[in-house]
Amino acid sequence: MEDGRETAAMRQQKRKDRQIDRWCHTIDDTEALENTDSDIGLCGWILVIFSILLTLLTLPLSIWMCIKIVKEYERAIIFRLGRILRGGAKGPGLFFILPCTDSFINVDMRTITFDIPPQEVLTKDSVTVSVDGVVYYRVQNATLAVANITNADAATRLLAQTTLRNVLGTKNLAEILSDREEIAHSMQSTLDDATDDWGIKVERVEIKDVKLPQQLQRAMAAEAEATREARAKVIAAEGEMNASRALKEASLVIAESPSALQLRYLQTLNTIAAEKNSTIIFPLPIDMMQSFMKH
Repeated sequence: MEDGRETAAMRQQKRKDRQIDRWCHTIDDTEALENTDSDIGLCGWILVIFSILLTLLTLPLSIWMCIKIVKEYERAIIFRLGRILRGGAKGPGLFFILPCTDSFINVDMRTITFDIPPQEVLTKDSVTVSVDGVVYYRVQNATLAVANITNADAATRLLAQTTLRNVLGTKNLAEILSDREEIAHSMQSTLDDATDDWGIKVERVEIKDVKLPQQLQRAMAAEAEATREARAKVIAAEGEMNASRALKEASLVIAESPSALQLRYLQTLNTIAAEKNSTIIFPLPIDMMQSFMKH
C-alpha cells in the first residue's frame, strides 16, 4: 500500500514538473516572439515615423482607422511591418494601431468543442471497433496560436483523431469497454503535451460511443446467453441436491417413528381438501387388503 502511494505521489510530482517546464518554455517562446519589433531596421523606423506623421496630418479622420475594439472573449495580435508588436496580445477593449504599418488578428479565447469522427481501430486483441469522442479545448496563449501554427483548430482536430487511434491500438476490447475514463485521461495528457507549443490547452476529452461489428455482437450475446444457461443449470442442480438431502433426512425421521407417517398422511389429506377438489384418493396398505381377501 505504501509503495502504491509513493508511486502515485511520484507520478503527480512528475506531472507538476512537466507542467512547470512547459509553462517556462511557453513564456520563453512568447518573449522571443514579442521582442522582435526592435529589429525592423532603419527603413522600418522611417515607415513607422511616416505613418505617425500621416496620421497626425489627417486628424480627426484618421482616428477612426487607428482605434480598434476587441470583445471580452477576444485578444488581438498586432503585427508591425510583419513582426509581432511588443506587449503581446491586446484586449479586451480599445487599442490603437498605425493604419499604414500595422495589422492585427483577432483570436477567440473561449472554449471550443468538436466531435472526433468515428475511427475504425484495430485493438490489441485484433478486434475492429468504431470509436468516437468529443474534445474541449481553448486558446491559452494567443501569440503562440497565431505565430506557431497556420490553423490551430484544424491541427487540433487532426491530432485528436490520430491520438485516439494510437491510444486505443494499445488496449484490448475489454479495457476499451471498461476503462473509458482512463483512456480519456491518457488522450488529454497526450494532446495537451502536443499542443502546448501552439498555445492550446486541452481541458477535457470524453469517449462517446464504442460500436462493435454485428457478428461480434451476436457472438458476445450467444456467449452471455450460454453463460446464463450454464449458471441456471448449476443452480437447479444444487437445488435438487439440497432437496434430496432434506428428503433423505425426513425419511430417516419418519422411519424412526411410525406415527409420523400417519400424521404426514393426514396433513396431506388436509392440504388436498383445502383446495376444494372433488376427488380424493385414499390409499390403503396392501397388507390390509390381503387380510380381507383371505376371508
